[in-house]
Amino acid sequence: MNASVDFPALSGLEQLHAIFDGRAGYGGIVQTLKLRPVSAEEGFVVFEGNPDASVYNPIGSVHGGYAATLLDTVMGCAVHSRMKAGQGYTTLELKVAYHKPLTDKSGPVRAEGKVISLGRRAAFAEGRLLDKDGRLCASATTTCLVFSQ
Repeated sequence: MNASVDFPALSGLEQLHAIFDGRAGYGGIVQTLKLRPVSAEEGFVVFEGNPDASVYNPIGSVHGGYAATLLDTVMGCAVHSRMKAGQGYTTLELKVAYHKPLTDKSGPVRAEGKVISLGRRAAFAEGRLLDKDGRLCASATTTCLVFSQ
């Protein structure tokens, strides 16, 4: 992370903008799966990815965990975008529905996460994963616990 960015003093949306603009680093699973942040606004976040053979399952399609991780990422970031400085969140529940299989020909895929409601202790969000032709491949919902850090 870039030392010039005082992350704890920023709101969640400001933190996401710092990451997306390259003023702060990000890594972890996003880097491992080669996901790309596209946009972040209050309550709505978009990432893209290009599934390839490295995320295939033994039956010859993209592993469901790829879609689940991408959806968890955008929904979590959408919730993150609504956090005030000093607030955090964690996923309590994740539900994914698979509508169409992904392959290496599906990409780039686009995942959109949107906050449905945000309370003092809980946040609810939904996500959609679309293939390069805009067809719905998976959808998801999440419940997140909101807390002070």
